[in-house]
Formats: sequence, structure tokens, C-alpha cells
Amino acid sequence: MAQLSLRGAMTALVTPFKEDVTQIDWEAFEKLVNAQLDGKISGLVPCGTTGETPTLSEAEQLEVIKRTAKLAKGKVPIIAGTGSNDTKKSIAASKAALEAGADGVMIVMPYYNKPSQEGMCQHVQAIAAAVPCPIILYNIPGRSGVELSADSTLRLLDACDNVISVKDATGNVAYCQEVIRRAGDRIQMMSGDDPMTLPMMSVGVKGIISVTGNIYPRQVTEVVEAVEAGQWEDARKKHLALYPVHKVLFVEPNPQPTKAVLAARGMMRACVRLPLVTASAAAKELVMKVIQEYEAS
Repeated sequence: MAQLSLRGAMTALVTPFKEDVTQIDWEAFEKLVNAQLDGKISGLVPCGTTGETPTLSEAEQLEVIKRTAKLAKGKVPIIAGTGSNDTKKSIAASKAALEAGADGVMIVMPYYNKPSQEGMCQHVQAIAAAVPCPIILYNIPGRSGVELSADSTLRLLDACDNVISVKDATGNVAYCQEVIRRAGDRIQMMSGDDPMTLPMMSVGVKGIISVTGNIYPRQVTEVVEAVEAGQWEDARKKHLALYPVHKVLFVEPNPQPTKAVLAARGMMRACVRLPLVTASAAAKELVMKVIQEYEAS
């Protein structure tokens, strides 16, 4: 199994669409990925929640991964979101993602059908046995309706050599502290919430899989780099300056506000696929006000 070191700021990529949203805007996607590389981002995560993956066809998902790999392969790690609430489907998607050029896969805890801890563990173990690549678990109870416990996480680390990380979007610092306390260097924990990056890194989290990175890859990276250099006061100032941006990007469902900002910058259209809708006028006004205040500071 190829080794993979996760650290720094990785961006959960949005997926740009053409005006009628029936097709992906590949020109805009290339522009986005190149901007990430220019911003010295540490990794790219296509086909996650921010990429509106539930609305992408299997062919579209593979093409997103292929194009990400073509643009960024060898420069930064590519972690493709391939998890679902169907174990068989998750295995097939993970195998396809690796063939498309991903370096590893991200497996969200199964949503909607609300499995038990035993069910979540068996789900991950089946995927890990089928795909010998690095696996990042995605623990986001606010969306999935279930939360992988610290005990279950430790069990999976013991049972699956290729489970190397968790994207922790539990919304607090308790889970990651408990896992890091017990797992030590066996886990490369990543924050899944931009506002929690600095608090979580203070207890050993390696970095962030970021939404804000779509807009500010360099600035998000600088926060993590400051922590890695032990420059905590600089990290604190930069993190708190970005904090209002992190928060306002979720004033409406993700990635509606993020796409509104990118559209205002001429990088892509603001359109999203149903059941999401483009950001409301009130949301756009608020988001752009916060963006302008941040850039003026």
C-alpha cells in the first residue's frame, strides 16, 4: 500500500456547472484547481459534500477525479470522496476512483439508514479489505445522522492498516482529543470544520479539509503553516481574521455561498443542482460584506 502523509490545508473542491446545470463547467474547474495549486494548498478532495456529489452521475464523478489527477497528480495528494450508505456501491466507487488517479479515498459514515457502531465498523472494514489504498474516514453526524465513536475509530485503526485518518466534522474538540490521546501517531486526524482548525490543531490535529480554501487557499494554508512553525500568536491572528468568513460560508447550505463568492470573482457560475438553489440575494449581500471586510483588514 502506498504511503500517504496528510497535513496542512486541503481543499474540498466545489464542482462548477454550466448555466443549465446539466453539464460540468470543465474550464472553470481547471481554473479552480490551478488556483489551488498556485495557493500552495496541501491536497485536493474532489467529490465530497462541497462538490455536490449526491447530484453527480457516476461518470461525472470519475471525470472530476480524472481531471483533478491530470492537473495535480504528483504535486499534491488527491483524496476522492467515495463513501455512501451502500457498502457495495462504496467499494465500486473506491476502486473506480483509484483507477481514475486518486491517491486515497474518503469514506463518509453511512447516512439515512443510521447503522449501529457495529454496522459502521463492518462497513469500513469491508471497504478497507477491498481497496488497498489509504482511507480517510469522514465523521460528520450533522449530515449523516450517525457518529462514529472514539472506541469504534480505535477498533478500525487496529483492524485496518489502510485506515490512516479521520476528517472530523463532529463540531467539537472532544472526539479528536480522545482518539489522538489513545491512538497517538497511528492517526493523522484532519479537521472537517474551518472554524475549528486552530482549536483542533492545538491538540494534535494535522490540518484542515477546507471549504474556505476554495476562495482563500493561501490564507487558509498560512494558518496551518504558522501552527506547524510554532508561531501560535500569528496563527491565532490569521485564524480569527478568517473566522467570520468561515462562518458566513454556511449562512445557507454549502456550497451555495462559496459559489456565490467565486462567481463574483469571475471564476465560475454560482449555480448549483437541485435540491440546492443558488444563494439568495440577502445571503449574497451578507457574504460579500464579510468578504470585503476581511480583505480590507
